[in-house]
Amino acid sequence: MALEAETKAIVAKFDYTDDDVNKAVDEFLRQMAEGLGKDGTSLSQIPTYVTGVPNGTEKGLYMAVDLGGTNFRVCSIQLNGDSTFNLTYTKVAIPKKLMVAKTAEELFAFLAKQIELFLKTNHEEQFVAHIRRRMTVSSPDGFRDENVFRLGFTFSFPVQQIGINKGNLIRWTKGFDIPDAIGKDVCALLQIEIDKLHLPVKVAALVNDTVGTLMARSYTAPGKTGAVLGAIFGTGTNGAYVEKLANLKKPLLGEYDKSTGDMVINTEWGSFDNQLSVLPNTPWDMALDKTSVNPGIQMYEKRVSGMFLGEILRLVLLDLVKNPAVSFFRDDNSNSNDWKSTTTIAQNSGIYTPWGLDTAIMSVAASDNTPELSVLRQELESTLNIYSPAYDDAQAFKAIAGAVAHRAARLAAVAIAAIVLQTGKLTDPALADEPIDVGVDGSLVEHYPYFRDMIYETLRIIKGVGEEGAKRIRIGIAKDGSGVGAALIALVAANMEKNTTPADYLAELRSQAINHHLTTVPEDGETVATD
Repeated sequence: MALEAETKAIVAKFDYTDDDVNKAVDEFLRQMAEGLGKDGTSLSQIPTYVTGVPNGTEKGLYMAVDLGGTNFRVCSIQLNGDSTFNLTYTKVAIPKKLMVAKTAEELFAFLAKQIELFLKTNHEEQFVAHIRRRMTVSSPDGFRDENVFRLGFTFSFPVQQIGINKGNLIRWTKGFDIPDAIGKDVCALLQIEIDKLHLPVKVAALVNDTVGTLMARSYTAPGKTGAVLGAIFGTGTNGAYVEKLANLKKPLLGEYDKSTGDMVINTEWGSFDNQLSVLPNTPWDMALDKTSVNPGIQMYEKRVSGMFLGEILRLVLLDLVKNPAVSFFRDDNSNSNDWKSTTTIAQNSGIYTPWGLDTAIMSVAASDNTPELSVLRQELESTLNIYSPAYDDAQAFKAIAGAVAHRAARLAAVAIAAIVLQTGKLTDPALADEPIDVGVDGSLVEHYPYFRDMIYETLRIIKGVGEEGAKRIRIGIAKDGSGVGAALIALVAANMEKNTTPADYLAELRSQAINHHLTTVPEDGETVATD
C-alpha cells in the first residue's frame, strides 16, 4: 500500500492541468510574437528564406544530402506530380578522423566524393550527358533545369542562415570539431568541392529538418492547402510553420521571394519558456537540467523529447528505490512476489547510470495490457537487469512512465495549438471546410502508443481550438522530411532562380565559365566542360 500511495503522489506531480495548458498557449503566442520582432529571445523564430510550400503537383528529379551526425546520406527524389515520389538513397558513416579534421576542405571533399559515387551509380546517364552538355545562352532555363541537379542540403548543426542557400556555421555539435569551418558558409564549402569534381550539382537550399518535414507533408497531404506546421517529436523537438511576412518585424538579411507574402519560420521551440514562467518544474526536471550539458536552456525540449523522458523517469525511479519507506524493486519477504522469487537490481543496472534508461521502455510499458504485465516485467529484466520484478513494481513503473509521457503530449499540444491559432486558419471563413494539416515526424509520435491521441485530447480543451477546432486539425506523419523535404526546398529555390533577369544570368554564366574552367569550341558554338 505504501508503494501505491507514493506512486499516486508522484503521478500527481506530473499532472499538467487544463488551466496550465491554456496559460502555456498564451505564453507561447506571446513569445512567438517577441521572436518575430527581435533577436535574442527564447523562441528564436528564425527566417528560413523559404517563402512557399508545395501543393503536390510538383514534378522533377532533385537531390538531397543529409549531414545529421555520424552518417551522411545522399538521395535522389523523383517527384511525380501527384503527391507521390520515388526515393533512392545511400548512407555512409563519416570517418572519425574527418569529424575532427584540421580543415573544412577534408570533410567537404569527402562529402562531394560521396555525391559523385551516388551519381555514377544511380544516374549515370545524366552524369555522362553533363560532361558534354550543350550550354545555350539563349535558353538559360533549359540549361539550368535540364542539366544540373538542384540539391537540398540538410545540415543539422547551428547555422546563421542568410539566404535560401547560404548559412554560416555557428558551432559544431555531435562529436564534430573542425574550427576551420566556424563562421563559414557551409553551402559554399560543399559547392567548392562539388565544383572541383565537375559534378552537375548546385547546392540550391540549406534545410532544417523541421522545414523539411513541413515541405514533405505539404507535398503528400491531400487537400487544397499545404501543411501549416512541420514538427519533430523524437530525440529532440522543434517546429517550423508558415508565417505572414507582414508579421516578421525584425531585420531580414539576404534575398528572398516577396511575392508570396509568406515566410517559413523555424521556431527553435526547444527553448520555449527557458524562464519557466509556465512550464512544469518537478524536482526531477531540476535534477536533469542541473546535470545536462546545457543547464538553463532548451527547457521545453527537456520535458517533451525522447532524449530526456527516459532520464526523467530514471531519476524518479532512483528516488523510489532509495526510499526506505516503500518496497520498490526489492522483497522484504520473497513470498510477496507473485513470481515466488526474490526481486534484485544488478549493480550494473541502467537505473544507477545517468542516461541509462532508454525511453523506448516507456513504449513497452504503455502498450503492455497483459493481466500480469508480464511483457513489461520481462523487459525490465532484459534491458535494466532488474530480476524477478513484482507485479506491484511493474504497476508503479507503468503509472509513472505514463505520467511523464502524458505530460509531454500535453506540452506538445501547447506548441501545435499556439501555431494553429497564430495562422488564423481556424477562423478563416474561406477555409471553413478545409482540414488544417500538421506534419509530424519522430519516434515519439511514430512509436509511443496513443501519443497523438493524448495530443488531440489536450487540443479539445484549449481556448480558441475546442472540440470543433480539434476535429479540423489533421496530424499526419511526414516521412523522410530530410530527404523529400530538402528536395522540395531545392525545387522552390530553382523556381526563384527562374525569376532571375537575363543580365543576372549572363553574369552568373560568365562566373561559372571561370570557376569551372570551361573551354569554348569555335566550330559549332558549343561550350564543353573540361575535366
